[in-house]
Amino acid sequence: MPRTTTPPPRTTTAVPPTVTGMPWEELVTSALLGTDRRPPEGGGGPVGLLDAAALHTVRRRAGLLPAAAAARPRPAPVDPRPPLPPAARRRLAQLLTDRSASGGSGGRRGTAPDLMELIPQWLATANRHGYGAPPALLPPLLDAARSRTDLRPQALAFAGPRGLWLAGLNPEWKFALRGSPGGSSLPDVTDPEAVTRLWQEGLFAERVALLGAVRSHDPAEALALLGTTWTTERAEDRLMFLDSLRTGLSAVDEPFLEQALSDRSRNVRSTAAELLSALPESAFAGRMAARAMSCVSPDLTDDAASVAVEAPHECDAAMERDGVVAVPPSGRGERSWWLGQLVEAAPLATWTARFGGRTAQEVVALPVADGWAEELHAAWCRAAVRQRDPEWARALLGSPSVPPSHGPGTASLAERSKLLAVLPPSERGAWVAGFIAAHGLSEAFQLLGVCPTPWAEPLGRSVVDALDIARDAGSYPWSFSGVMGLAERCLNPAEADRLEILTTTPDEPEDASPGANGYWSEAFRRLVSTLRLRATMDVELIPG
Repeated sequence: MPRTTTPPPRTTTAVPPTVTGMPWEELVTSALLGTDRRPPEGGGGPVGLLDAAALHTVRRRAGLLPAAAAARPRPAPVDPRPPLPPAARRRLAQLLTDRSASGGSGGRRGTAPDLMELIPQWLATANRHGYGAPPALLPPLLDAARSRTDLRPQALAFAGPRGLWLAGLNPEWKFALRGSPGGSSLPDVTDPEAVTRLWQEGLFAERVALLGAVRSHDPAEALALLGTTWTTERAEDRLMFLDSLRTGLSAVDEPFLEQALSDRSRNVRSTAAELLSALPESAFAGRMAARAMSCVSPDLTDDAASVAVEAPHECDAAMERDGVVAVPPSGRGERSWWLGQLVEAAPLATWTARFGGRTAQEVVALPVADGWAEELHAAWCRAAVRQRDPEWARALLGSPSVPPSHGPGTASLAERSKLLAVLPPSERGAWVAGFIAAHGLSEAFQLLGVCPTPWAEPLGRSVVDALDIARDAGSYPWSFSGVMGLAERCLNPAEADRLEILTTTPDEPEDASPGANGYWSEAFRRLVSTLRLRATMDVELIPG
């Protein structure tokens, strides 16, 4: 039989009551420093310390002390919107769980659609149909909106009242409450007592959202609310609050904005000046127009009219009060810097009268003396964007067939995209289609970003034709990856059949980039598969 032995009994030391009552942090400190240097209260030495630690450990593992029961959350509100069709519900679950290609479709390889990039369009279509979000998919939907700010407006609209209710139970989704006028953190804007209380006691983000909600409901009431605490707000907060006045901006706001021109913060003064310049009948606009006309005038000394420019020689105190920044950026001359600010803030109607009733197109076409054309036209471009004037935007863009460097307004594609955004949506697409037909795709990426989607004809056809030309020319394919990614999201799904012929892999020209045609074929297959998936998604969302 096997021999067994009995281990000797373990000798323990009684733990003094004062040691067992020591906080855990004190025991850890004694253990780290040593009981010789930091003896535990009540003695016991090293063995007593370890026994006390064992007792603490058992207590901590045994459970928590009972606490007072928290109040139950209020029930989720009813969402009266119709539920998704079953196929659309399954599609949404697939879109929200796909993470395989979240880096973006433009530069990735493979022919499978990037599902993450299709979520914004899916949400927009679902919202147009007025569907409500499935409760089980609200958590992944809010997670997606938390990680991607571009999804938030559509995602929160789709999440509806139940999404806002759920966001109130998780601090990670608090953005939903801040960003929605209907969020549970905001009171009814018609309840003055609740509005005043949140305005005086709420967090900054809540106050910003509240001011925006009140502004959308009653601009004058929001202005009065802002005036109650304006002088006590921090400069950075005043700037954010002032920006909310863009909604519903009118002549009623002029006295408040005139006061803000004397604000101690330069950024607040600049924003107030920008808002006032969007009110062409304001006293501020009149002052800036008078200054600008003293610098820019018609020159009728020759047979043909031209534009004479005499930039300001100083930036006086009155100009600074009206938002003119005196010190130019590095590399800019003072006089041209001051001139640009004056012209940018002057009402564009000033120049029609100043140049004898000429139209915007005729004024822009006039030659400008002494090399001031670039500075003057750039300032007019900024004025057209600020004042949302399509006639001047159209004149400054000129014909899309003219190279940007020879255009009437500005060669900057960033500035041109801002001008395009002022035009009606249908006109933007037609202009960019003409630009692509004349200049190709290499400079069109920023311009495509402001065109309404899905791209209507002739824009969609011009993009596809330009991609086909680039492929046939053996162009370096990766330089068009951004446009290809846009095409996946913005082309009309009906274009898929016409694009099928481009999915083949033709022989490469001798001067083509190595492997270029294989990449092009792969990219076109991905484009076709994405368009067909988008078409399927649209069908799935059609009410049964």
